[in-house]
Amino acid sequence: MSARLPLRLHHYGWIVDDQEVNRQFYEDVIGLPLLATWTEIEAINGSEYALSHTFYGLADGSALAFFQMGDPQAQQQFKPEFGPTPMRHVALKVERETQDAIRERLAGAGYAEPSTFVVDHGYCVSLYTVDPNGLQLEFTVDHPDVERINAERLRTAHADLARWLDGDHSSNNAWRTQAP
Repeated sequence: MSARLPLRLHHYGWIVDDQEVNRQFYEDVIGLPLLATWTEIEAINGSEYALSHTFYGLADGSALAFFQMGDPQAQQQFKPEFGPTPMRHVALKVERETQDAIRERLAGAGYAEPSTFVVDHGYCVSLYTVDPNGLQLEFTVDHPDVERINAERLRTAHADLARWLDGDHSSNNAWRTQAP
């Protein structure tokens, strides 16, 4: 039996210095709708960071995703010119069985923590690994109620971004059941 392939691109992630300038470009100029603004406290490499994570939609359901750290000093350490960063990654949408099979193959090939790990974001569960070139890959299984979650984030996307830009860096992720 052959392994199932990823279904499509889930999102491509990049780090930005100014979410509002970025929003104006991608939404107002390019025409990609702001679908969601997640504001989170995320554990990365043993430290916690406040960040915003915006998603701009493409016609096939995939997205461009952009991160901004709440702390300007933390922002600098995640810039691509300083080496591999979890903020720059390719995320592929997969089914649970495909994610499990990829995890097994990674383990069999010797890829283990810290380069390979799983994060339950609440709205999705992601398997992360780093390829031999230093590119972060994410294999994402959406929450079973993804349509309702996406509709809620779409409804509040602009207000969530405005709150973040005004300095309120608290999390808006009610679906996350575990601390970062």
